Amino acid sequence: MSRRRADLFHGTDFSVPYFNRRPSVMTLHDLSPWTFGDPGAQRVRRRTPILLRLGLATMVITPSEAVRREAIARFRLAPDRVVAVPLAASNAFQRFETSAPPKPYFLFVGTLEPRKNIGRLIEAWREVRKSSDVDLVLAGRTRTGFPAPAAEPGLRVLGSVPDADLPALYSGALAVVYPSLYEGFGLPVLEAMKCGAIVVTSRDPAIVEVSAGGAMHVDAQDARALAEALAAIARAPGNFDSLRAPALARAREFSWQRTARLTHDVYLAAEQAFRRRPERASRNA
Repeated sequence: MSRRRADLFHGTDFSVPYFNRRPSVMTLHDLSPWTFGDPGAQRVRRRTPILLRLGLATMVITPSEAVRREAIARFRLAPDRVVAVPLAASNAFQRFETSAPPKPYFLFVGTLEPRKNIGRLIEAWREVRKSSDVDLVLAGRTRTGFPAPAAEPGLRVLGSVPDADLPALYSGALAVVYPSLYEGFGLPVLEAMKCGAIVVTSRDPAIVEVSAGGAMHVDAQDARALAEALAAIARAPGNFDSLRAPALARAREFSWQRTARLTHDVYLAAEQAFRRRPERASRNA
């Protein structure tokens, strides 16, 4: 940092330097390393609480107020040290006018892992398939150690999909379904809303915060409730068109320019807080 004449360090992976000669900002994307005990996050679980407890992160950024409240409570952080800076969806995500797909489909976009609730989504979709011929499309990489869904008629597992192809997928879906059990923000929900899609998602606090009336929320722990919502859409999708306008209006409130401005404000606050530290004041006296 000295060689590069860096004024501040922003750690976007749950970490900041142990030797804090400069102000630093840590991003806590979510608390899933502690909530779900991901085996691949052992280092984060050990290191991050120490960095926070010792005050080595001058300021902390979270992507939502929901995660901000969690972080303050779990790590006993001073509220003025933690700032929620929402994410955004690229301007490439917009309504894509296309012909109707050969067969209607529900769409999930995201990493295939336990907290995304993929098993319950497939269970709900199978129930819908008993009365409606609709496919389920899963777009996203499979997390290491998570068993890929077994092949079956109507289930399409696409793997990772380029961002450029997602707007058409979102726009052509009967509904975008995101039954995640826990999120720090829920970016696929916002991307789908920006494309004017009908979105069915969970009642996770961060997702509710982001969607703010632009999505249908169900108890994602209840496969029957999820199946009933999807079946209603499959039978009469036009009945749910009223969700599209609020989704588009809410999505317009997010932009990467706003994210950048708010992040810059946190950098300035970190610099001011670092200069005010008692030990620096006494050393410079």
